[in-house]
Amino acid sequence: MNKTQLIDAIAGDAGISKAAAKSALESFLKNVGETLTKGDKISLVGFGSWSVSERAEREGRNPQTGKTIKIAAKKVVKFKAGADLDGAVNTPVKAAAKKKK
Repeated sequence: MNKTQLIDAIAGDAGISKAAAKSALESFLKNVGETLTKGDKISLVGFGSWSVSERAEREGRNPQTGKTIKIAAKKVVKFKAGADLDGAVNTPVKAAAKKKK
């Protein structure tokens, strides 16, 4: 699903215009980005949590030359799925696995 498809789905589910859905999605994305930029965590119970973690400087290898290189330290965004989302994603797999037995 891309951004346009998500906007269409939000508009349809909420019974609002596509313009309103686009505005709501862009506001959500802006606020998530700003919150994570400050280093804060975002938690949506049942859906999941976003957080920022620091990755230390490390050594790596250039795959073409095999030469050792330094990979700079950086911050990375992590997402951990909540129980409801995890259950929704994994339920069909479990049901399909049971049917095959």
